[in-house]
Amino acid sequence: MPIRQINSSFQKACVRFLKIRGQPREIALGLSLGLFIGMTPSLGFQTAIAIFLAAILKWNKISAAIGVWITNPFSAPFVYSFTYLIGAKIFGVSNSFNPPTELSFSIALDILKKTPEIFWVLTIGGIIIGLPIAVIGYYLSYSSLLKYQEDIKKKLHIKKKKLIHSKHDK
Repeated sequence: MPIRQINSSFQKACVRFLKIRGQPREIALGLSLGLFIGMTPSLGFQTAIAIFLAAILKWNKISAAIGVWITNPFSAPFVYSFTYLIGAKIFGVSNSFNPPTELSFSIALDILKKTPEIFWVLTIGGIIIGLPIAVIGYYLSYSSLLKYQEDIKKKLHIKKKKLIHSKHDK
């Protein structure tokens, strides 16, 4: 996929995000929740978790679902590698997981034995990385949403003025 096409898709997604109906605070909170959950090792369940929590917290469910897409098929290897490295530093775990070059029953069994450790390392790393990303995401989206909604209000006010003046001129 060429860079121009990726950039165009990103711009379209941003415009669609700005057009979500609702209060900027709830939309931004939903997005930040989704970004945070997107950093956790809950791939496959992230959207459901984000929507469920957003519903409980009365934050925007659509923006929460959008936020989890920070981990998508293209970014997940990078996100999870980074969160694993951070979590491993916190836990003091050496890089004990090296992907096998060939698969055998004993290697598969060894991976299964290390799964809880890998999960907790990814979870802690995800929380540590997810918190600042969520905070930054909140403030960026909140300010963008406020500006967009204020611009819409200004445009509507100008249209209304023009409509009133055109009625008076008749």
